[in-house]
Amino acid sequence: MTEVVSPRLSTEGAGAILLDAADTVFSDDIQSRIWAVAAWMLKVGGVAETVPGMNNLMIVFDPLAVAPDAIEHQLLQAWQTVVPNAIAGRDVDIPVVYGGATGEDLAVLAEHAGLSVDEVVRRHSEAVYSVAAVGAMPGFVYLSGLDPALAMPRRAVPRMKVEIGSVIIGGAQAGIMPCTAPSGWHVIGKTKVPLFDPLRDPPSACKPGDRIRFRVIEVQV
Repeated sequence: MTEVVSPRLSTEGAGAILLDAADTVFSDDIQSRIWAVAAWMLKVGGVAETVPGMNNLMIVFDPLAVAPDAIEHQLLQAWQTVVPNAIAGRDVDIPVVYGGATGEDLAVLAEHAGLSVDEVVRRHSEAVYSVAAVGAMPGFVYLSGLDPALAMPRRAVPRMKVEIGSVIIGGAQAGIMPCTAPSGWHVIGKTKVPLFDPLRDPPSACKPGDRIRFRVIEVQV
């Protein structure tokens, strides 16, 4: 039986508690446990919302209805006893134009990895990614499954404008920009798939547990 790593708990204001498992290396098992705890805690009286992140979980509750100590006790109990929840997500196809003016960091990443541009594109597009969490900005997907050879530390100075649809890498994670915003992640391509639309139901195109595959449309130099 695999030992369950003990998480850290911290209060976030009067009505929220953060469970943090960030001391562990990301794994699908840890993320599945987070999803299961999130679902379990929604059944606890006084809990208003659960917000899964990557290696963490925020519990929002009414402090007038339930004491923080009681929430912490329930949270730790759930962490130790739940059956990890492997969400049956959907397969999502993301067509990508790699490189060129909208993938300006592709050659830099290839040089960092000691690989050819074509090899970087092959490894990035052949992997199957799991949506570990949605957040940071509306519709932003944190993706696990990046080939370790393509990992690259985030930029020391973020760009102030990374375009919507940019396919990006930051550290050991892959992602897609759902809107135009500042980012320190490296831009290797672009897709036209809209990840967020406030008029759509649901507004986010992806949810935790979905599987993403990047499909090569073109590689530009």
